[in-house]
Amino acid sequence: MKEIIISSLDMARLRSHIAKARSGGINAPINLNPLQAELDRAKVLPPEKMPPDVVTMHSIVKLDYLNSDKSMQIQIVYPHEADSRQQKISVFAPVATALLGYRKGDTVRWKVPTGEAELRISEIIYQPEASGDLEL
Repeated sequence: MKEIIISSLDMARLRSHIAKARSGGINAPINLNPLQAELDRAKVLPPEKMPPDVVTMHSIVKLDYLNSDKSMQIQIVYPHEADSRQQKISVFAPVATALLGYRKGDTVRWKVPTGEAELRISEIIYQPEASGDLEL
């Protein structure tokens, strides 16, 4: 399994959101185990040491489908910021959980109702740590 990298700031915020969701603070039947497992295995770095090619919270990424010539652009956000019309995807969603901590050029896979989806991270358009935006 490929190493993933999470900033210490994202780690603290994500663990807080998971705890809130598990205590009933979020009205959604979601499975947080995949995100928890990713956090448990992640290498943690201070935000200022985060490589600029890593997908972090609030990153805007371009993704290429491997089985077609289609691509999409999304931003990974906290659950209360999610808005599909603006391509802001909650970190609790399987695609966002699958991307978090991976690098530009990596291929990610996750389970979907029809089997498995596979995307390549083709570009990191915006990463807060690289831009010095740590208060998002």
